[in-house]
Amino acid sequence: MLWLKAFHVIFMVTWFAGLFYLPRLYVYHASASDQPGRQRFKIMERKLFVMMTIGATFTTLFGVWMLVAVPGYLKMGWLHAKLTFVIALFAYHAWCYRLLVDFRNDANRHDERWYRLFNEVPSILLIAIVILVVVKPF
Repeated sequence: MLWLKAFHVIFMVTWFAGLFYLPRLYVYHASASDQPGRQRFKIMERKLFVMMTIGATFTTLFGVWMLVAVPGYLKMGWLHAKLTFVIALFAYHAWCYRLLVDFRNDANRHDERWYRLFNEVPSILLIAIVILVVVKPF
C-alpha cells in the first residue's frame, strides 16, 4: 500500500508541476510579439501538456488502485470532498488543453493578466486537497 501511495504522490507532483507551469507559459505567450517566440511557446506548451497528462494519468491509475486495495476509503467523507476537488482539477486540465488549442491556432482571446489569475486555480485546489488528505476533517 505504501508503494501505491508513493507513486500516487510522485505522479501527482508531476501533474501539478505542469498545472503550475503551463499557465505561466500562457502568460508569456500572450505577451509575445515576435513570430519565432510564439512558435517556441507552442512547442513548449505542447510538450509540457503531454508530460502533464502522463502525470494525471498515472496519478489516477495509482489512486484507483489504492481504492481497489482499500475499499473502505470510499466510506470516508474527506475522500469524497477530495475527489470533488480532483474532478475540478480534471476540468482545469481540460481547460488548459482548450487554451493550448487556441494558442496553437493563433486564436488566443485573453491577455496576460487573465492568465496570471487563471494560474492561481491549481494552487487553491492543491491546498484544499492536501488539507483534506492530511487532516481528514470528516
